[in-house]
Amino acid sequence: MSAPVSTHYCETALDIAEEPLALAYRLARSGAFHDYMVYENQGTWSFAAGRLAELRLSPAGIELTCGPLVRHLPLVKGLPAVGSLLASLPLRGWRAYGWARFELADVLSGATLPAGSGDLLFLVVPAVEVRITDGRALLRASDEERLEHLAGLVRSDTGSPTLPEARLTINAEDYGDYRAAVAAAVAAIEAGHLEKVILSREVTVPYTVDLAASYYAGRQHNTPARSFLLDLGGIKAAGFSPETILEATRDGMVTTTPLAGTRARTGSPHADARLRADLLSDPKEIHEHAISVRLACDELASVCRTVQVRDFMTVQERGSVQHLASAVSGRLRDGHGPWHALAAVFPAITATGVSKKTARELIREVERTPRGLYAGAVLTCDDDGALDAALVLRTIFQDNSRTWLRAGAGVVRHSRPEREYEETCEKLNCVTGHLVPGE
Repeated sequence: MSAPVSTHYCETALDIAEEPLALAYRLARSGAFHDYMVYENQGTWSFAAGRLAELRLSPAGIELTCGPLVRHLPLVKGLPAVGSLLASLPLRGWRAYGWARFELADVLSGATLPAGSGDLLFLVVPAVEVRITDGRALLRASDEERLEHLAGLVRSDTGSPTLPEARLTINAEDYGDYRAAVAAAVAAIEAGHLEKVILSREVTVPYTVDLAASYYAGRQHNTPARSFLLDLGGIKAAGFSPETILEATRDGMVTTTPLAGTRARTGSPHADARLRADLLSDPKEIHEHAISVRLACDELASVCRTVQVRDFMTVQERGSVQHLASAVSGRLRDGHGPWHALAAVFPAITATGVSKKTARELIREVERTPRGLYAGAVLTCDDDGALDAALVLRTIFQDNSRTWLRAGAGVVRHSRPEREYEETCEKLNCVTGHLVPGE
């Protein structure tokens, strides 16, 4: 990254007949890009690849690299320092794409991570980008040659992807001690150590999986708040996020959307309506949701002038499950930006617990292995102050040696280990039926 960086993007817009999901999938599978990310946000799919600039946050500090420019800030500056570094980019109109691991919260709170923990937050400003809506694609590139190449790829519509009809099946049985962990957590709650904790379990997929094809297949059968597919910064994942950790607009409005309280979706309207009614009247689920909303309000109040709750305890359908949902919003105080807000709410209350610090300690003790990207965030941020961070749940994870899934459930005083285990199975069903075999 030693060459000078252009201060602006070259752009062109193309009319397309292809569906946004199909085009994003095709670009990801084209083989033309080594590092890429697909991000779906309310009807727009974005595809980003290559690196004009990159930002890494690790236990060693925060580093921004952009051509010959290299800047460092100490970790004690926290997430607002990420915004400060990005604001110094010599590029106009940028959007950064990337991810944050769950353990980012630990290191920002002063915990010491093992040597070799690697990056906890990774962002790139891409060399090429396509923003896709129905019938239209905006192409952006750092130079005309890249733009022409990108336009050729977009124009080469090969029709709807053809995927194998057969799907992989996996056994999601609890071969560990998840039920015992839930029982231990209930005991800790009854002893007054905390109010709520989200415990998760990992399921290994004993087959080779085509990650991009599984994303395409899974998105056709899921109803996520956000979806993503990435092979970026050493992490590979495809997910159907049920909620956003933070939505920040350029005018300083921020929103977090806690989902807590779950019932299955069966495909039968009558059965789903009965389960919905049960969800809305279950004291355990209502309590779990209410304390999550209460903490979300407290967190945003630390950086906002005023905070309000909208659509309290509505029901949102998310793939194979339905959740109690609320939206907590506020306007940022003077001197505060989206990264202050993300620092206030990360990691999501619905993936940690109440209090968060005690819940994270119990999670480390019980789950034993780092969560990594699970329960972290996949995000985008823009130079105008907009930021969108999706909670990483309902996700397929992959590295060079294996593929795995992970699901959790919220544990409160009235939790029953068997029901919480059943809830993890219901959530895994968002993904398990859509795993496409790889070569």
